[in-house]
Amino acid sequence: METKKITTDKKSKAGSPKMASRRKFITAAAAAGVVTMGFPKIIKAQGPITMRWQSTWPTKDIFHEYALDFAKKVNDMTGGDLKIEVLPAGAVVPAFGLLDAVSKGTLDGGHGVMVYHYGKQEALALWGSGPGYAMDANMLLAWHKYGGGKELLAKIYESIGANVVSFAYGPMPTQPLGWFKKPVAKAEDLKGVKFRTVGISIDVFTGLGAAVNALPGGEIVPALDRGLLDGAEFNNASSDRLLGFPDVSKVCMLQSYHQNAESFEILFNKSKYDGLPDKMKAIIENAVEAASADMSWKAIDRYSKDYQELQTKENVKFYKTPDAILQQQLNAYDEVVKKKAAQNPLFKEILESQKAFAQRAVAWDQDTNVNRRMAYNHYFGKKAPAKKK
Repeated sequence: METKKITTDKKSKAGSPKMASRRKFITAAAAAGVVTMGFPKIIKAQGPITMRWQSTWPTKDIFHEYALDFAKKVNDMTGGDLKIEVLPAGAVVPAFGLLDAVSKGTLDGGHGVMVYHYGKQEALALWGSGPGYAMDANMLLAWHKYGGGKELLAKIYESIGANVVSFAYGPMPTQPLGWFKKPVAKAEDLKGVKFRTVGISIDVFTGLGAAVNALPGGEIVPALDRGLLDGAEFNNASSDRLLGFPDVSKVCMLQSYHQNAESFEILFNKSKYDGLPDKMKAIIENAVEAASADMSWKAIDRYSKDYQELQTKENVKFYKTPDAILQQQLNAYDEVVKKKAAQNPLFKEILESQKAFAQRAVAWDQDTNVNRRMAYNHYFGKKAPAKKK
């Protein structure tokens, strides 16, 4: 039986018009991103989204640590798909220049406080300066999230043309009246004192007779050391210790209404933020709240340790601010905000919103929560010696 040999002319087939046409189609389809049956599109993996941030705090301040904590939470929660790098104050712009830098896109974001933008719109200080109508910082954040504050803040930024997305977080404990050369016994002791503060507190302390100079955190202690300031306030036992306050003063007055309720602010450049995937935005929003809780817990631990060590190791003497001074602060604040509200409708709107929220929230808080002083004294107060029978 004869077997027929079948041969194939490969050259002629490959060079045929039909095959040439097929190659052209595949090439064109790949260039256009067309997916065809049997030829799946090959997706090139993209790298992580990176953001360069700056805080308004020196590297050594615990506040810069809070900024790093937030960035790490986002970086971890996104699995590295978003990488935020946080630089300290002054690395790109001065502390008070953060808002402009983020708005313009010089920085992708930042960590600070709203009161640092006081020069742009005075109403921004209402998230940090003053008695907060007796709210503490956690209540202020409750007002911000559920009482209309978030919408009012967005309204402020829109009014000044700031291209930013802002998140308020991180409740701060009541801030000290400040560090001085000697204890402040009466309001008259503040007259003529060269003093550092920020925001509406500038107006309050000016009303009490002080000569006020607003400085960012990293510049305060050098100014005290050179005699450019006689007194200053910053924030808390840990920050004050790390920044070197006990090196230039041994007297700190605790409790004040000038910054009774304040929170931190996380800023994003709006264009950069809007370009993120929705899933990543959701992660950021939840990371803000996680960082807020973590910050408040870390503050209790660290501030209490440093408060103790400032007394035992640094020989700092702490004094309670007299009630008469606290009352004069309230009186001065009322006069200041009355004038500002008359000149600034947005300022007035925010005041009224805060006041309405505080009236019910603080009443509930004071009626519901037991004063802890009795329990503390019961367990840790000095016991009177038992009388001999």
